[in-house]
Amino acid sequence: MTSRELVYRTLEFENKTGKVPRQMWTLPYSEWNYPDMIKKIRCDYPEDIIGAPNILGERTIEEGDPYRKGTSRDAWGCLVENIFEGIIGEVRTPLVQDEDWEDVSQIHIPKEWLTFDREEVNRFCENTDCFVLSTCCPRPFEQLQFIRKTENLYMDLLDIPEGMKKFMERMHAFYCELLEEWAKTKVDALTFMDDWGSQRSLLINPAIWREIFKPMYRDYIEIAKRHGKKIFMHSDGFILDILPDLIEMGLDAVNSQIFCMGLDALEPLAGKITFWGEIDRQHLLVEGTTEDIQRAVKSVKETLWREGGCIAQCEFGPGAKPENVYEVYKAWEELS
Repeated sequence: MTSRELVYRTLEFENKTGKVPRQMWTLPYSEWNYPDMIKKIRCDYPEDIIGAPNILGERTIEEGDPYRKGTSRDAWGCLVENIFEGIIGEVRTPLVQDEDWEDVSQIHIPKEWLTFDREEVNRFCENTDCFVLSTCCPRPFEQLQFIRKTENLYMDLLDIPEGMKKFMERMHAFYCELLEEWAKTKVDALTFMDDWGSQRSLLINPAIWREIFKPMYRDYIEIAKRHGKKIFMHSDGFILDILPDLIEMGLDAVNSQIFCMGLDALEPLAGKITFWGEIDRQHLLVEGTTEDIQRAVKSVKETLWREGGCIAQCEFGPGAKPENVYEVYKAWEELS
């Protein structure tokens, strides 16, 4: 069975082998500081899920390296300030400064992303047995935060200005166009993301989420399904309130902080969606013992596996002990 076949069977709850597909996320911090361990993990436990190449025909307005100390510019024109090497910084000055969103002239919608090399993507997919994810990743809530700053956006969402509504329509239309183009390629799945959770709750009222953002996500998922693609989403924090909505819309896999929400709370959802990782990076990967990691992986498998429904994924970032990240994949392999 190829990696691609394994992932499809896992997503469709038809994986009778017990083998759990793997994927590791790395940040530049870990790539720069622990290259040997990353190489060892990828050698001993090869990934089943990989991303497609994203070669653009037109250059974006991005400037600088967002993972290095200093200031960089993203593809929308937002200035990002970073004080720590290897992770993303934050926007300190909003592009939109008026409360009515009357001046959005500083925002650049990155149409350059639509110039990606389709032929290269298709060649890549044809020449691998791995399950391939698109490299585009709509993130409407987060991009609005970058444009407006988080505290300002929260106030805007309570009574959305007409100018903001018009911009959101443009942004959403662009994201849909981008997903449509990626859906025409030979990738196996589309992706999108937004970090929706704090440590204990959703960042905004779930009713506001359902009114404003759920329709956007429904469109993204519909595009994938119409083209016969799977669709994956990432969202950090406590997002238990919206998981039933994501399932109802047909999301195939969600990357979330399952230990933040608690496995017992997620067990009723087992068999309804695939939990695309992860193992707790707040505590276990940072300070856990080998035995702690083994118990955590075992508990995920026992609680959420239903002849599928789990992907062995974790993030190797700042604070994580390299040996603990390795142990995650070793434990999954032993359980398989």
